[in-house]
Amino acid sequence: MRVLIVDDEPLARDELAYLLGKCEGVSAIAQVDSIEEALGAMLEEPVDLLFLDIHLTNESGLSLAGKINKLKKPPLIIFATAYDDYAVKAFELNATDYVLKPFELERIQQAVKKAYGQHKRQHSSGAEPAKPKGDGLQVLPIQMDERIYMLQVPEIIAIGIENGETTIYTKNMEYIIHEPLSALEKKIGGHPFLRVHRAFLINLKEIKEIQPWFNHTFQLTMSNGLKIPVSRSYMKDFKEKTGI
Repeated sequence: MRVLIVDDEPLARDELAYLLGKCEGVSAIAQVDSIEEALGAMLEEPVDLLFLDIHLTNESGLSLAGKINKLKKPPLIIFATAYDDYAVKAFELNATDYVLKPFELERIQQAVKKAYGQHKRQHSSGAEPAKPKGDGLQVLPIQMDERIYMLQVPEIIAIGIENGETTIYTKNMEYIIHEPLSALEKKIGGHPFLRVHRAFLINLKEIKEIQPWFNHTFQLTMSNGLKIPVSRSYMKDFKEKTGI
């Protein structure tokens, strides 16, 4: 992979370049210290992976990430910063990873290995790198118990609200948070996710059984055994999406 380091601290750039030189899968390393230089470098030579600092002189690496994600074939992005406050925002921009300064070889190798695997999958399938679109995120960062969990969106079975709490049901765990259902729907909305009740958003691919219910509605049994009603106001859309 051809790697571009974007950081306004020369010592940090040099240290990261040294560590990247010890990583399998890295074929070339270049350095720049500003967003303008980064955009220019990407025009001159193809870049597969960016190591991007968030706090640049009078600039934000998050801003550059937003611009990059609008490219037809954007490079992968790993944020490399001294601050952990922006992890959620970084992953909302589809960052591949988020590493903190001071850098450690093992952590950098882990991040590069992850990016290299993603790069190879994209190259072999001819698929373009994932980027934010109207059909939602592929990874959903959530905060629970003072931790940030990175949920693989396709593994979400359903999201429901009860007594003011939002529960995200996945194949292996339930996450209880306080983010509104409408906000989560906006983030991951679009096929295969569908609102079927004012209190439930479901993954259509995880429906195990559909049963007739009261007043010509349905009750769904999801792959984890969860029972979810389809309210009358959502029946038409549900039938269209499922072909019933």
